[in-house]
This record gives sequence, structure tokens and C-alpha cells, in this order.
Amino acid sequence: VQLQASGGGLVQPGGSLRLSCAASGRTFSPSAMGWFRQVTGKEPEFVAAYIYSLRNTYYNESVKGRFTMSRDNAKSTVYLHMNSLKPEDTAVYYCAARGGARMITSLVSAQNSYPYWGHGTLVTVST
Repeated sequence: VQLQASGGGLVQPGGSLRLSCAASGRTFSPSAMGWFRQVTGKEPEFVAAYIYSLRNTYYNESVKGRFTMSRDNAKSTVYLHMNSLKPEDTAVYYCAARGGARMITSLVSAQNSYPYWGHGTLVTVST
């Protein structure tokens, strides 16, 4: 399974971006897909995730109301729509996936709940 994130770039504060994450490789039915972000020198931070069995999306409090996660199952792609971007949203954004075993809700924000990771895409929010 390969995950490819794209859509990052430079945007002014208050602007918007849409990140995409396409899954490819062998037939893959994820139990959960997630987005994380990392600033140099810091641990990766959970941003959002979708649990397929529960049909529910989970967000970090810092992005609630500004970011929306969506998916296109036919394209095996998930999206992260980011609005009202702030300088503190600047980071490398990674998508991650979990297959097989069902995701436990309490572990949705844990990095090690996701065996599959894509290369990151850089988002810079600056004037």
C-alpha cells in the first residue's frame, strides 16, 4: 500500500488549501484514514481521522471548525480541506492509514494506530 499526499504550498493567513491523499497498490480497504502534521523538532501531531466502521470523523481541537476531512471511496482518496489557515498551521502534513483490524476510537489520534504512512506535503502559512 502506498499513500501519496499532495496539495501543500504557500498560503497567506486566512487562506485555504486542499490536501489530497491517494492510496494505491494492492486492494486496500482501510479501517481508518488519518492526517497528522509535524513541525521540525517536534513530535507529529494528530489533525483529523475518519473511522469507516463508525462513519465518523475526528478532529484535533485546534482545527475544529476550520478543517474538514472528506473522502472519495471510488478514487481511494481522502482530502483535508483547510480554511482560515493560521501561521501555526505551518507544518509538513502526512496522511496515514490503518487496514484490517478495526480502529478503536480512543486510539484514533495515536500515530502507532496507523501502519501505513505517505510522504509529507509542506504547508506554509505566511505573509
